[in-house]
This record gives sequence, C-alpha cells and structure tokens, in this order.
Amino acid sequence: MTDNSSASKELKPNTILSYAKDLPNICSLSGLACTIVAIYYSVTGLYAAAMIGMVWAVAFDWADGLIARRMKGRTGDDRVFGGQLDVLIDIVSYGVTPAILLLSYGNFELIYLPGAFLMVAASALRLSYFSTFGLTGGKSYTGLALDNNSLILVAIFLLESVFSHSVFTVILYVSSIALAALNVSQIKTPKLSGNPVNVFILAAYTLLITAIYSWKLL
Repeated sequence: MTDNSSASKELKPNTILSYAKDLPNICSLSGLACTIVAIYYSVTGLYAAAMIGMVWAVAFDWADGLIARRMKGRTGDDRVFGGQLDVLIDIVSYGVTPAILLLSYGNFELIYLPGAFLMVAASALRLSYFSTFGLTGGKSYTGLALDNNSLILVAIFLLESVFSHSVFTVILYVSSIALAALNVSQIKTPKLSGNPVNVFILAAYTLLITAIYSWKLL
C-alpha cells in the first residue's frame, strides 16, 4: 500500500499555476502581454503603439528560450510545458495579431477576411509541422519562422506615412499573403535565436523600432 501511495504521488502533476513561476514561462507570458497590447492598439487604430508591442513580443519570445537553455534544475515536465506554452503564444503573436492588424487597417471590410484567415491558418500549419518534425537537420526550420512575420511587418509599417492609406493597404495585404506563403513553404531558414550575435542584433532592432515608433507617438 505504501509503495502504491508513493507512486501515485510521484505521478501527480504540479498545479497549473505552479508553472507560471518558471522564469522562461514568465518571459513567454510577458510576450503575450505585449501581444495583447499590440492587438488592442491595432483595433483602436494607434498603429505605432501596436508596432512596439509586436516587436517586444518577439524579444520576449527569444528571451524565454535563451533563459530556458541556461537554467539548471528544470525537469522534463518543465520543458514540455514551456514548449507547449510557447507554441500557443506564437500562434497568437505571429498569426492572430498580424491578421487583426490587417483587418483593422482595412477598416474591417469583408475583402480582408481571406487574408486574415490565411495568416492564421498558415501559422497553425507551420507550428503543427514544427511540433511534429522539429528542426531540419537539427538546425534549420522548414518554412519561414513565424517570428519573422512581426519583425518584417513592423519594418514595412515604417512606409505607412510615405503612401496614401489606400495604396499602403494593398502593400500590407500583399505582404501579409506573401508572409503566409513563406511560412508554409519548403524553404529552409536557420534558427537565429541560438546565435548570441543574432540576439544582440534583435536587441538593437527592438530598441531602434521602439525609439522610432515612440517618436511617432509624440
């Protein structure tokens, strides 16, 4: 009886909220908070603030992986839970958020629904493929990694003041469809977040984008 009782205690999983104290998961949830900010300001039409939220979501997404790889004492359950949390947040950050941005900039007209669907569907397919097959050769993604969606879109949005609203809407729509196509393509892209040089580049890019769009908000 004692052995059976001990075994049942060992098999009992931790509480859901216990994983919220894990530092990599805190980073993931911080990225989700930035994503919610981006969604809110996309809907309200304050796009400069939305861009800041989108780029910081990527920064926190990279941070959770870096921290997780350097932390000691994390269990297999911690790693699996963190990986699942990361995937679920990714589809919101890099699929749903750009789709809402496109819909909002297009004044929520019906014609933009197909583009929004394609972005979310491509994200779901891309993440499901990665969850099933992982990295190609242990170092390359199949299809454009989803975090590039946000990094590219915040750069494209710098052109918003150059073109008229109608022209830039077309640019944004075409860019969104192109990104969705690249997400589910067979191109191989390297895993950038594992390279310390790329981390510094992302940090500089995040700060630069934040400064530019903060200036636009003034």
